[in-house]
Amino acid sequence: MNKNIIYRLDWWLLMVYSLLVTFGIVNVYSATFKETLHGLFDISQPVGKQVFFLFFSLFTGIIILIINGKFFEQFAPLGYIFGILLLVGLFPFGKTVSGATSWYNIGGLSLQPSELAKVTTALMIASFLSKFQTNLKSSTTLLKIGGYLFLPFLLIVLQPDPGSALVFGAFFFPLFREGLNYAFLVIFISVLVLFFIALSLPIGAVVAIISLLIFILFFVLKNFNPKIKIWPFLISLMVSIGFSFSVDYIFNNVFEQRHRDRVNIVIGKEVDIQGVGYNINQSKIAIGSGGFSGKGFLKGTQTKGDFVPEQHTDYIFSTIGEEWGFLGSFTVIFLFCLLLFRIIIQAEKQTNKFRRVYSYGVAGIIFTHFFINVGMSLGMVPTIGIPLPFVSYGGSSILAFSILLFIHLNFDANRLNEW
Repeated sequence: MNKNIIYRLDWWLLMVYSLLVTFGIVNVYSATFKETLHGLFDISQPVGKQVFFLFFSLFTGIIILIINGKFFEQFAPLGYIFGILLLVGLFPFGKTVSGATSWYNIGGLSLQPSELAKVTTALMIASFLSKFQTNLKSSTTLLKIGGYLFLPFLLIVLQPDPGSALVFGAFFFPLFREGLNYAFLVIFISVLVLFFIALSLPIGAVVAIISLLIFILFFVLKNFNPKIKIWPFLISLMVSIGFSFSVDYIFNNVFEQRHRDRVNIVIGKEVDIQGVGYNINQSKIAIGSGGFSGKGFLKGTQTKGDFVPEQHTDYIFSTIGEEWGFLGSFTVIFLFCLLLFRIIIQAEKQTNKFRRVYSYGVAGIIFTHFFINVGMSLGMVPTIGIPLPFVSYGGSSILAFSILLFIHLNFDANRLNEW
């Protein structure tokens, strides 16, 4: 048991956590307010359930803080298996909501194991990278890591919940920190950009842009290194053009209609403010109407009128923008930036590789959720339905993110201990 850990805790990080979860409760209360609401502890209402899970999360966090950190490293493989079993168990025992079998119904409360799988996967990746002193340039190592990530990803996609599955891409953050070649990041970003360009422009224009960019890149690099060969650029050109021609087929035959509609709304190919684009449009109206200082607590007309569907979950940021304005929105964004900054700084101070990798995994998961959720509310990214950490309604979400953070706090408070 960790003694005197209270003196070594990062109280600044705990303060940021406290502000975010408190602001979350306030905005869930506002987004779901009804005249019949009997206070914050009304367990029949979303805010009452959120408060219950917050207290349960705090209790769990205290238990985590007093546990010897070595336990988490030893527990990682077993925890990963347990997380996978929870995901597999959804198919025979899970509850289906809105077409996705993603929850267990336990005594009237719902548990979403995909949220907890982020915790167990973060521990497993950290354990694998530290225990076996892996070389991230080895194809065998990359395949093993890919397997650890692909298994929960696949099980979540099959629910189907592709939004939650995409978050597992956040684990590339610790991999890059530990030496993964940045060429993988360049390839990923290039494929993503090329995908959206190919959807937005005629194929002839896409081919012309690709050819021009690749040949410019070749001649620029040739000036720095006259010995550089042209054949890698020609291969890249052929692969890029081939991929561009396949984008329409992939988009129309692999993506579901709802996903195609959401992407088309974002890239401007469709303007459907009454159909699939309704949520995004109403969210943007709510945020824009808040002005500089907001309309005030419980005074948001879009919020009170229930114009924004799923506002207390996926679109909680629109409540913040409407009722608290630019000041409130900026404060939330600042708090997340401060949270991420402190986690990364503390991770770099770690002398233990397991703890460092884990903390980078936590930062990656929080950043991915934060970026996508806020971007979704502003209409900058397609709607994929993931919560804003610590703020959105969701018992499994607040529990999982609290566990992620409190394990990091345990590691940080004991970073001078070699166990």
